Amino acid sequence: MCKNICCFFGHRTINETEELKSKLIEIIEELIVQKQVDTFLFGSRSCFNSLCLKIVTEIKEKYPHIKRVYVRAEYPYISEYYKNYLLESYEDTYYPEKIMSSGRASYVERNYEMIDKSHYCVVYYDELNAPTPRKSGTKIALDYAVKKCKNIIGVL
Repeated sequence: MCKNICCFFGHRTINETEELKSKLIEIIEELIVQKQVDTFLFGSRSCFNSLCLKIVTEIKEKYPHIKRVYVRAEYPYISEYYKNYLLESYEDTYYPEKIMSSGRASYVERNYEMIDKSHYCVVYYDELNAPTPRKSGTKIALDYAVKKCKNIIGVL
């Protein structure tokens, strides 16, 4: 576990408001300035992740030392072309070896990987709008982060 790493996870669909954007900017800047976070881990398939990537990318202009890392849940081996495409938005990308045989659980396992590597987790979880009857991937990740005693920063 490293104190200078933060991951993001949240619902696929979110209510993207100016208030949410402002709150995220404030949280991310505080993590960089006050907590010396310099690495941000991102997953995929979530509007929340996309919004956080956009904000971290904008903030990177002010704090060029920060790194954006895309943790893949698919494609353990990628072509140079795809890697170069990803590196247009991220400083690095990797596929966690431990999820190689996860099958349908690869996204859950990828989230566990991001949580394990992070000290801070910025989370968008809306219990009222979570998918039912099954547990949402965000709820599974949140429960895991709580179990692992991570610093959880809720934005909802």
